Amino acid sequence: MAPIINTPIKKIAISTGGGDAPGLNAVIRAAALSAIKRGWEVYGVRDGFHGLLLPEEYPSGGLMPLTRERVSGITHLGGTILGTSNRNNPLKYPITLADGSVEEVDRSDEIVRAFRLHHIDALISVGGDGSLAISSVLAKKGLRLIAVPKTIDNDLDKTDVTFGFDTAVGFATESLDRLHSTAASHGRVMVVEVMGRYAGWIALHAGVSGSADVILIPEHPYDIHKVIEKIKEREQRGNHFTIVVVAEGATTIGGGASVVEHEAGRAERLGGVGEKVAAEIHAISGKETRLVVLGHLLRGGSPTSFDRLTALRFGAAAVRGLEEGQAGVMVALDPPHVKYVPIEEAIGKMKMVPMDSDIVLTALDLGISFG
Repeated sequence: MAPIINTPIKKIAISTGGGDAPGLNAVIRAAALSAIKRGWEVYGVRDGFHGLLLPEEYPSGGLMPLTRERVSGITHLGGTILGTSNRNNPLKYPITLADGSVEEVDRSDEIVRAFRLHHIDALISVGGDGSLAISSVLAKKGLRLIAVPKTIDNDLDKTDVTFGFDTAVGFATESLDRLHSTAASHGRVMVVEVMGRYAGWIALHAGVSGSADVILIPEHPYDIHKVIEKIKEREQRGNHFTIVVVAEGATTIGGGASVVEHEAGRAERLGGVGEKVAAEIHAISGKETRLVVLGHLLRGGSPTSFDRLTALRFGAAAVRGLEEGQAGVMVALDPPHVKYVPIEEAIGKMKMVPMDSDIVLTALDLGISFG
């Protein structure tokens, strides 16, 4: 169990790290208003932890006062008013040496000292698996902290869902709806690559909802010849088009994920699998094939009402948790409640799509192929 801290709070900070997701501003607003209601001062850390490590880069400083006026009218906005970053992990911060080589150093102690310097009593850290790992280290070093889970990928364990996922699935589904008409008109195979990293939640939910014919996800390595079989099966029934949804982390049987970039201080960037699948389909079947990569379109835009409400609940629950003395925990959705779980438990493993889940079984009953 995480320790209970009874020291009174006067001043807190909020940080948003990792990739952006619809609903971040709703968390900021809920946490800020809940804290102000309790008479606390609230500040936002600029660009993840960048505002604390390099405050000189910001004319007004690396901390932004979060007043009622500053957070008014931001619930519906995408992105984050604080800025975010998935580069320069403070646990593996890249430093360029005199000879041009790059060395990774741990700057977490500097972050803790910065919070002490600014007399900040507690932090609400909003982020995905990378940010949670950083939060866990900071909590162990004595920083009073509560984490809020955020990722469109929905791959964080110990929470029923993360905000941003519903918005991403909704946009991906709408995109598939639009692609059906053009695919049918031209008799083409449309390959749609979606985000999700090493979990196939977005591809699965959007693919089933958007009436895809093939869904390729990391949890079930695919055989391209099985995909071709599905295309030919549809041809024989008079359906001369096929919609293929590919998660960016999908792999062939015995293969690995397609990585386009891996640099110091950040997680590897996936991509390219959709292009590979499209090329193989065309080469083997001869069918005219087109690729659509939704990419960062899934991160942007206004959050759905579900994501807004989840984010608002998370932000308010984080402040309630701090008031109750919670520390070193993550807020988690356990319908109909929001609960607190130790961060260590939340980062223990990635939440993957169970291949025996009802949604997968539904897809199979509908005739969808998983390659």
